[in-house]
Amino acid sequence: MWYPIMKVFNLQFLWFLALLNGLFFHGRSLVHHKFVVKETPYTRLCSTKKILTVNGKFPGPTLYVHKGDTVIVDVYNKGKENITIHWHGVNQPKYPWTDGPEYITQCPIQPGAKFSQKIVLSTEEGTLWWHAHSGWSRATVHGAIIIYPKKGSGYPFPKPHAEVPIILGEWWKKDVGGVLNRFRQTGGDPNVSDALTINGQPGHLYPCSKSDTFKLKVDQEKTYLLRLINAAMSEIMFFAIAKHQLTVVGTDASYTKPLKANYIAISPGQTIDALLQANQPNGRYYMAARIYFSVAGVPYDNTTTTAIIQYKGNYTSSSSSPLPSLPHYNDTNASVSFTGRLRSLRSKEHPVNVPLNISTKLIIAISVNTLPCAYNSCKGPNGTRFSASVNNISFVSPSIDILQAYYKHNNGVYGANFPSYPPLVFDYTADYLPLELELPQNATEVKVLEYNSTVEIVLQGTNLVAGSDHPMHLHGYSFYVVGWGFGNFDKDKDPLGYNLVDPPLQNTIAVPKSGWAAIRFKANNPGVWFMHCHIERHLTWGMEMAFIVKNSDRPEDRLLPPPQDMPPC
Repeated sequence: MWYPIMKVFNLQFLWFLALLNGLFFHGRSLVHHKFVVKETPYTRLCSTKKILTVNGKFPGPTLYVHKGDTVIVDVYNKGKENITIHWHGVNQPKYPWTDGPEYITQCPIQPGAKFSQKIVLSTEEGTLWWHAHSGWSRATVHGAIIIYPKKGSGYPFPKPHAEVPIILGEWWKKDVGGVLNRFRQTGGDPNVSDALTINGQPGHLYPCSKSDTFKLKVDQEKTYLLRLINAAMSEIMFFAIAKHQLTVVGTDASYTKPLKANYIAISPGQTIDALLQANQPNGRYYMAARIYFSVAGVPYDNTTTTAIIQYKGNYTSSSSSPLPSLPHYNDTNASVSFTGRLRSLRSKEHPVNVPLNISTKLIIAISVNTLPCAYNSCKGPNGTRFSASVNNISFVSPSIDILQAYYKHNNGVYGANFPSYPPLVFDYTADYLPLELELPQNATEVKVLEYNSTVEIVLQGTNLVAGSDHPMHLHGYSFYVVGWGFGNFDKDKDPLGYNLVDPPLQNTIAVPKSGWAAIRFKANNPGVWFMHCHIERHLTWGMEMAFIVKNSDRPEDRLLPPPQDMPPC
C-alpha cells in the first residue's frame, strides 16, 4: 500500500525539482503583475482632464525583470474604450498571441473584460517599454521595461550608482481620443501637442509646471544609467544635459560599443541606455528635449521640455540653471549622424550574428499618400484625405485578427500577395513627383516568409506628398541595421558599404528623409508579426504591414497554441 503512495510522491517531487531547475537554475523565473486600465484625472498646463492610465499612473508602472524571465500581466480594462497592450521589443519566441497589436495578433480587450498576457523574454537585455496598441491610447498608456542581466552576471560596463528611466512624451490639453477622431474625420493632419514631457512632466518652460518638474538628485563623481524611452506619438527627439557628456552603452535592449555624445537623437519607439557621470561643480543643470522635424510647411510642437539634475550637498545654487545646447529642429545631419555611429558591442558574451547569405530580399517603399475626398472637402493637400502606404498598399485592418485567421485557416481575412518590390518604380526621392503616384491601394495583404530564411529588407523613403523620416518598428524580431544612406537605394553599389561586422541590433530604425535603411534578420520566430511606422499619424493612415513566418519542420520550434482567454472579436 505504501509503495504506490511513495512512488507518486517521488514522481511529484521529481517534477517539482524539474520545475525549479527550469525556472531558477536556467535563469528563468515567473513574474506576475496586475494592470488596471482606467481613467484618472491629471493636471497639466493649468487645467485638469481625465486620461487613460494603468494603475492610475502616468507614465505607467515600470516592469523590472531579468533576462530570460517569463512575465504574466493580468490586464483589466476598466476604461470606456477597447484596449490592447504591446510589449515593445520583446521578441515573444513562438508566442505572438499576447504581443498586442490590435487585429494583428489579437482582438482588443473590451471594456469590463480581462486578458492575461504572457511576456516571454529571451535574448533581450537592457531597456524596452510597453504601450497601448489601439487608437491613440498609447499617448498616456505606456511605461518602461527594465531587463537586468541574468542573475549571477553583470553589465559590460562598471555598475552604475543608480538607474533612472527617462520617458519622453507629449501632452494635449484636449482629450487625445478627440484629437484622433477629428483628424480622421477631416482627413488632415492632427493637432500638434501642447507640450512635450519628461517622465510625464512638461518642465519649467511651460505654465503651471515649475513645481512638478522631474528632478534627478545625484552625488558628486557617481555614475548614473539613464534609460531613455521615446514614447512620443509623433516625432524624433533630441535630448541633452547641460555641461554633461553622455556615454551611450545600449539601444533597444542590446549593448553597443561605448559612444560619447553631447546629445542623443531618439526615434519614437526607440530606447537608448546612456551613462551620466556627475562630474560637474555642485549645482542644478537642465536636461532638455525637443523635436527634430524635417517636413517643411507643416505645424509642429516647437516647445522644449526640461527636467533638472540636482547635485546633493550644501552649496549656494545659482539662480539661473544652464540649458543644454540642442541641435536645431530641422538638423537632419545631427539626427542621422548620431544614429549612424551606433555599433554593436560584439564581445564574447554578446556576439554579433549578422546573416551573410541572404535567401529573401525585399525592397519596401514607404510613402505618405492622398485619397480623393468628395467635393474636395478634406483637409489634406488640394482637398484630399491623407493616407500612407508600404509598397503602395495602405493597410486595412480586418475585423478579426490575422494571427487567429492564420492559425485556424480562416479564408478571406487577408491576402498573401504583398509585393517584394515597389509596384511603381520612379525616382523616389525627387523633389517633384507626379500627382498620379500619390494614390495607394487599400488592402489587407501580408508577406509570407519561410522558416529560417535569411531576410534583407531595404526600407526606401519617398517624397510623395511630403518627404519625412519614418521610424519603422518590427514586432517579434530584433534586426541588424547594416546600412543607410540618402537618395535612392542602388542595389549594385550601396551593399558594398554595408557594415557586416558590428552593426547595431535594433527593433526600430528611423529611415531618413529622402533616404533608405537596410536591415537583416533570420526568420526563426514563427507566427504573425507586425511592421509599421511609429509616427502615430502615419500608422493611422495605413503605413503598416504584417509578416507571416511559417512553422518549422521541428515540433519544438513550431508556433505554440493560443491561451484559452483570448479576447473575442
